[in-house]
Amino acid sequence: MEKKGTILMQRYELGRLLGQGTFAKVYHARNLNTGQSVAIKIIDKEKVMQVGLIDQIKREISVMRLVRHPNVVRLYEVMASKTKIYFAMEYVKGGELFDKVAKGKLKEDVARKYFQQLIGAVDFCHSRGVYHRDLKPENLLLDENGNLKVSDFGLSALFESRRKDGLLHTTCGTPAYVAPEVINKKGYDGAKADIWSCGVILFVLLAGYLPFHDPNLMEMYRKISKGDFKCPQWIPAEVRKLLSTILNPSPSTRIDVAKLKENTWFKKGIKHVESPETHFAISTSDYRGSPSFKIAKSNFNAFDIISSLSPGFDLSNLFEEDMNHMRPEARFTTTKPVSTIVSKFEEIAEMESFKLVKRDGTMKLQGSREGRKGQLAIDAEIFEVTPAFYVVEVKKTAGDTLEYKEFCDHDLRPSLKDIVWTWQGYEEQEK
Repeated sequence: MEKKGTILMQRYELGRLLGQGTFAKVYHARNLNTGQSVAIKIIDKEKVMQVGLIDQIKREISVMRLVRHPNVVRLYEVMASKTKIYFAMEYVKGGELFDKVAKGKLKEDVARKYFQQLIGAVDFCHSRGVYHRDLKPENLLLDENGNLKVSDFGLSALFESRRKDGLLHTTCGTPAYVAPEVINKKGYDGAKADIWSCGVILFVLLAGYLPFHDPNLMEMYRKISKGDFKCPQWIPAEVRKLLSTILNPSPSTRIDVAKLKENTWFKKGIKHVESPETHFAISTSDYRGSPSFKIAKSNFNAFDIISSLSPGFDLSNLFEEDMNHMRPEARFTTTKPVSTIVSKFEEIAEMESFKLVKRDGTMKLQGSREGRKGQLAIDAEIFEVTPAFYVVEVKKTAGDTLEYKEFCDHDLRPSLKDIVWTWQGYEEQEK
């Protein structure tokens, strides 16, 4: 267990433990630069690789990167070491909505506010092709102002996860909140399944108990499949009618988000929120070294850094498929100073008769020999992650791909072996 006061990646000071699971612990932490409180989720990389949960981690990162909304827990950045993956997330200190419901049913206006915020967040997720698939009060947090925040996207699915029939086929979620079509394993529309879960949540907020509950799991599944539930009399008639359209066991006739948002009861007192543009990156800082070679301030994708740090854990192809197909590229990490990195490339250029031009953190190597597709040209760009840790991205900008690969295999990689910590690159793309 990490100790209180530990400094992570020279960026965050760890505080108390907030919670833990089999593969991860969540700590309160402080951003050393801004003083901002954050939650740091620390994942044991070896454990998740052993049990085959890599895809789930990738999915959670990619989903949270896509979804930035006032009612969704925000992911600030992802970092990695050789053994751990770190999520720096918004710290939501009001606890789980579940804790409020556990004390009894909520007042109608309070329940409606939470439901409006939940539907707003879910609608935004769906507009980004993201389906949560595990919506329940335990995954809904409250901030200090009593606003709802959707969390835990570990079981979420992306639009691209659908099969050719346009449906999702993975059975997941918490039984009492799961839509009947998910249980029946015939494929389901992720948006309609999420709406069902929202309906169960609304019922729980207003009733104080679950609509489908039975000690016998198979009997509970039977009730869910038939939409067999009864509303208590204290729930207003207009809400009972709305619940019957949401908790409709037939997904084809179940209400969708657009129609739900037009409902008179739902619209009462609603506050519209603006969703900021999604921006997720690690900012690099200036290299204060030789005036002839400065690393410009830039945004470097956190997923590239994880890929570089973690052989066999390539996340970059999730987000940059088009770029990866355009031209071969490779990345390596190093703890050597920029002057040493530049010197190495100068040696390689001289040895291989390349012309080397250094400008704004990029070294441009221009071959002198005519190849199959003209002269080979390579860019090597240096990114500062921390003052003692760099990622170098190497990519072909002109010439033949096979000649570039041969150059990398026989000349570039062997020449750089003294300064490289880990490589990640074109081998994975060619598999």
